[in-house]
Amino acid sequence: MSMKPSQGIQSSLPDDIVLKIVSLLQVQDVCALGSCCRFWRESCESDCIWEFLARERWPSLSLFNQSRTLSPTQAPISKGWRCFYIKRHKEIAGMVAVVTESMEKNLLTGSLEVGDYLKAVGDLCTMHLGFKDVQMLLFKLQHNVLINLVGLHYCMYWLGVPGEKVVEALQSCKISKRGVCIKWWKLGRLFYGFRMRDESHSRRVSLEDFALAKEQEALVVLQRGAIYEVLRVQISAADPPFTP
Repeated sequence: MSMKPSQGIQSSLPDDIVLKIVSLLQVQDVCALGSCCRFWRESCESDCIWEFLARERWPSLSLFNQSRTLSPTQAPISKGWRCFYIKRHKEIAGMVAVVTESMEKNLLTGSLEVGDYLKAVGDLCTMHLGFKDVQMLLFKLQHNVLINLVGLHYCMYWLGVPGEKVVEALQSCKISKRGVCIKWWKLGRLFYGFRMRDESHSRRVSLEDFALAKEQEALVVLQRGAIYEVLRVQISAADPPFTP
């Protein structure tokens, strides 16, 4: 039986070209591509492709074969990368959902205390999320902007992702112009032995400006929390919101 011209062209694609094409796509697009025809279905289901996607999303996987003391989900992988990717994604998505649901409950009052905010960031740290995890699960337009901010904070201060790269991700997810309002109260200064009134401060910061560290004082307060002379820190969505 003769092969159609398009099938012949596809079948002649070298593996490195196929991998290059897949590397330019999101995972959901890879799955969609696999439904096009037999060639792409076989290519998009290959272990080589899913190993690449897994290592790109979770760079620490490069250490798996160097350790014998890893958890069951971090065991050395010799085959079944697609199943591993799906299983790990579901595990991480489930853990992130617990954090976002807890934040949403705390946000019923319209704002978030800095202790709850920093706890959410700390919870993400225990999960060892990668940058792509944050983009897929936390940089969502349907999330409250403070959930976006927690993901952004984690990327900047724990993963050390450069601000410009974070901004690109925010723009891609259409949330870069969303804004937050950070309020904090400081202990009044001593003046000739008398304590002055407590001072209140407020800053409105877009997620993009946060990534580019344009409001240093507010960012330092948010990072440190309510310690030293700072009595309380409260975060809420900017009102009115920044224009997307």
